[in-house]
Amino acid sequence: MNVLLSTTYFGPVQWYQKLNRCEEVLIERYESFCKQTYRNRCLIATTQGVQALTVPVEHADSMLMKDIRISDHGQWRHLHWNALQSAYGESPFFEYYQDDIRPFFETPQVGSAGMKRWDYLFDFNEAIRTKMCELIDIQPHVAYTEDYTPETEGMAQTVSYRDSIRPKHPVPDSDFVPKPYYQVYQQKYGFLANLSILDLLFNMGPESIFYL
Repeated sequence: MNVLLSTTYFGPVQWYQKLNRCEEVLIERYESFCKQTYRNRCLIATTQGVQALTVPVEHADSMLMKDIRISDHGQWRHLHWNALQSAYGESPFFEYYQDDIRPFFETPQVGSAGMKRWDYLFDFNEAIRTKMCELIDIQPHVAYTEDYTPETEGMAQTVSYRDSIRPKHPVPDSDFVPKPYYQVYQQKYGFLANLSILDLLFNMGPESIFYL
């Protein structure tokens, strides 16, 4: 099966399941940016319950996904990393993976040697996806759209999930049945399904692939 996905910021387990199980994945570059979606936010489990981490973006003449720039407003990288440390510092595998994840939250300095700077959200998300696939040990076949195709046109061979995998009011997906796994705050909140892939990685480590 071929699927079409939106880009995501440390996307949910459901999104990574599609990467792992589908023959070919197209990631959308030409859709209009949508607020309050996984395109620039992820959901993590904290001592206060589910928390959303959102990457601020700049608004410009073009709001196509490929043209969306990351904003440096509000020290969000520092805040996101602190939130992850607080939420998952006691999880079984945070210490093991933290050196792989931390570079995405380091504040880039102009002229700094060896420090990667991502100006565009799509590029940032793709760097994250590549690293997460490496850590989980999955090798999806990924390509990118060259234009925008409405779901009512030319989609006969591809199943689109670009608007159905979302934090609020997700569309039912019969191919995704969340399987419980160990979570740090499970005794307090019960199992919290379909959080960021980071939740699965920090809690289950090398076994993450068996849950996708």
